[in-house]
Amino acid sequence: MSGLASDSEMIRIGNCSGFYGDRAGAMREMLDGGALDVLTGDYLAELTMLILGRDRMKDPSLGYAKTFLRQLEDCLGTALERGVRIVANAGGLNPAGLAQRVGELAEKLGLAPKIAYVAGDDLLPRASELGLGSPLTANAYLGAWGIAEALTAGADIVVTGRVTDASLVVGPAAAHFDWGRGDYGALAGAVTAGHVIECGTQATGGNFAFFTELGDLGRPGFPLAEVRRDGSSVITKHADTDGAVTVDTVAAQLMYEIQSARYAGPDVTTRLDTIRLTQQGPDRVLIDGVTGEAPPPRTKVSLNTIGGFRNEMTFILTGLDIEEKAALARRQLESWLTVRPAELDWTLSRLDRPDAETEEQASALLRCVVRDPDPNKVGRAFSSVAVELALASYPGFSLTAPPGNGSPYGVFTAGYVDAAQVPHVAVLPDGREVAIAPAAETSELAGVPEPAVPQFVSSGGTERRPLGTIAMARSGDKGGNANIGVWVRTDEQFAWLAHTLTVDALRELLPETAKLAVSRHVLPNLRAVNFIVEGLLGEGVAYQARFDPQAKGLGEWLRARHIDIPVELLPVNSQGPEAAAERNHVGPLFAAQRTQP
Repeated sequence: MSGLASDSEMIRIGNCSGFYGDRAGAMREMLDGGALDVLTGDYLAELTMLILGRDRMKDPSLGYAKTFLRQLEDCLGTALERGVRIVANAGGLNPAGLAQRVGELAEKLGLAPKIAYVAGDDLLPRASELGLGSPLTANAYLGAWGIAEALTAGADIVVTGRVTDASLVVGPAAAHFDWGRGDYGALAGAVTAGHVIECGTQATGGNFAFFTELGDLGRPGFPLAEVRRDGSSVITKHADTDGAVTVDTVAAQLMYEIQSARYAGPDVTTRLDTIRLTQQGPDRVLIDGVTGEAPPPRTKVSLNTIGGFRNEMTFILTGLDIEEKAALARRQLESWLTVRPAELDWTLSRLDRPDAETEEQASALLRCVVRDPDPNKVGRAFSSVAVELALASYPGFSLTAPPGNGSPYGVFTAGYVDAAQVPHVAVLPDGREVAIAPAAETSELAGVPEPAVPQFVSSGGTERRPLGTIAMARSGDKGGNANIGVWVRTDEQFAWLAHTLTVDALRELLPETAKLAVSRHVLPNLRAVNFIVEGLLGEGVAYQARFDPQAKGLGEWLRARHIDIPVELLPVNSQGPEAAAERNHVGPLFAAQRTQP
């Protein structure tokens, strides 16, 4: 890819957005902070596609991430001056519309960038024909080759619709190194780098379990990947930015929203169980050893529908007899409703404590959530009845909010179609359209047998401590399912973890999972186990089945649960500042911070 990078053996790819609404100044920070060849931005998620779908219903010319345009207005001139290409999936449901708006913006600024876009992911007009029903949005996850084609044609800016998040990195790397469709090892390495940096500052200390070790997290710098010709990479960040890049911060992002040891994509299936991480110095982590396989024959499709209407009322219960107060409020509300919604769910959160020093600490929350296809059944017909209880119910009656109408909620499901049914088109800066063929070689996904892990033989007793004393975790959502990745730092800790934290143990530690299907996948190179909990999140984030609808805190709940841990696996002083300093990622520890023995 002529002119993209001066180093033929390395391309430097940064990220400036992990979601729609991420730090607005990050594009400027990344351009001004140090050298880059490509700057990517990930704006899309399952919930975002629903939001953009509702935008498009109001105005067909919308459907893209509007914040991208505001960032570009400030930064386009700088990017062009420094030769930094910009690749972003901000096109959402309307990449052609966003490309047009970028052109209009550039003209207003007196600039003339070469603009390309990638389309074909929108299957909505053919959803019924493809057996996908009648959704609000239907978008296939495209791969990296349309991006690569656009960059090879000289594009300064490439905007896409629903490509896989990692494709934003794979495309530039594939174009720069002229990789072929069968270079699975290199492609899998780039997918791994893309997965690490796609969520922005989650790779530099954000949402990190052992965050107290990292020093200044005031404003973590965004990550970048130095991708090499063989697909290996070094994850780092610009100098003089907050946060940290360590084996563990990188592992944390690798464990985020994954499924089995096979990480499937439209271009390559990445074997997560082959990844090796090595700390090379301050804020530099090498990723290598990644192997890849042919992609599956079917392409995943993100489907969003309007599931109905939702409302909720939350009662504050204070002081004594909390359970009896909750039972009274529930019995009264349900009997007073003139029309019962299709779904009516109650949750009692016992946040109260005995002999509390403040009223808030003496209070529990009783939440009632209703859903129905008819907005009237979950509107004032529900919420006003809750208010009518005020002078006729439990002592100390109070609500957290006044009555209101319900609002629509979305339902996410994943569909799958034959890859040949998905058009993939790169629209080049000169207007030419290039059709991108699907993968010629495919392989059905298969499970990976659980690897053998040496038994841990304890030489002493145990102490009942929080699992998070020695273990880190990261959790997230995939539709209605949640994943929890758990990992540790030493081979001995991993041997104990792999044999102790079984599916049955997880169900015991997290009672909310007890009646759900749970699977476990072991990743020895990362000293990790990953759990998939099916159905915990109902029908996706917009359904709001739990108070934590994206399962972001699920891993931290698990870490807070107490378990018997062998004494020899505990830090010398797991509570004191000396232990934190000893575990900090500085000095000689760099040599020890490896995922390989």
